[in-house]
Amino acid sequence: MAQIDLGSIKFNWKGSYSGATAYVVDDVVESSGSSYICIAATTGNAPPNATYWQQMSAKGTDGTNGTNGTDLTTTLTTQGDLVYRDGSGLQRLGAGTNGQVLTTGGAGANPSWGTVSSDYVKLASFSDTTSAPTFQIDGYFNSTYKSYKIIFTGTSGGSAQDFYVRVNTSTGTADASSNYVYAGAGWYRTSSSSNANSISGWNQNKWHIGYGGGDFSYATFGEITLHNPLNAEYKTINYNIGMYNTGSDFYTNAGSASWQSGTALTGLTFFYSVVNISFKKFNLYGLK
Repeated sequence: MAQIDLGSIKFNWKGSYSGATAYVVDDVVESSGSSYICIAATTGNAPPNATYWQQMSAKGTDGTNGTNGTDLTTTLTTQGDLVYRDGSGLQRLGAGTNGQVLTTGGAGANPSWGTVSSDYVKLASFSDTTSAPTFQIDGYFNSTYKSYKIIFTGTSGGSAQDFYVRVNTSTGTADASSNYVYAGAGWYRTSSSSNANSISGWNQNKWHIGYGGGDFSYATFGEITLHNPLNAEYKTINYNIGMYNTGSDFYTNAGSASWQSGTALTGLTFFYSVVNISFKKFNLYGLK
């Protein structure tokens, strides 16, 4: 009986073309990104030699940084990179700095990294248990903020202590000035009495904002809002102060004060009338 050579009855995938391999009809290889089928037995005749190979599929256009797209494996080079589309194609956006957020300029604009902007920003935080005559917040005032809020706690470690504040300038704490003016109204309660009172003064060398006429020996707490520390106008504070001990003695006072000088301020100095501040915790905020 005569024999008929049917050849392959299906395509034979041979992988990437090799000049050392003997190929027969219906073998399929890959060469330079395209695929070819063998139409005549051959060794060493590489595609696209049309005598031995017929192309089955063609390689597409390589991605480039432009109208043809972006090769992401070469464009995104660093951990944290992002890809976005600009007016012509895909582009790389490198990682921003710590704390930044991704922002958009809207339609027709590219995204970018930016810093969160707020009208009320926490600038610094302090907590210290070291006993010291004073405690300062200094070096944080700048032109970005018009006003500053300080929320604080301090412990005197002594009885009947008044609470004071002085301003700092570029030459140090202004303790010899007569530019301090203050006025506040308060109320106190002790184990034996209670009454309203007031604290005021002008041409002073400090602001007197906390009255410790009872036995207020344990803690002072409150908040101060400072306005215009860098401007030529008089510097003004508004304050709310509380003082108490472990018994029933409590004092509260609210008021305002000014420093009648055009000299720019760099900070504030807090202190008691006699004893050290043994514990202090302050948070400083900037207000636009």
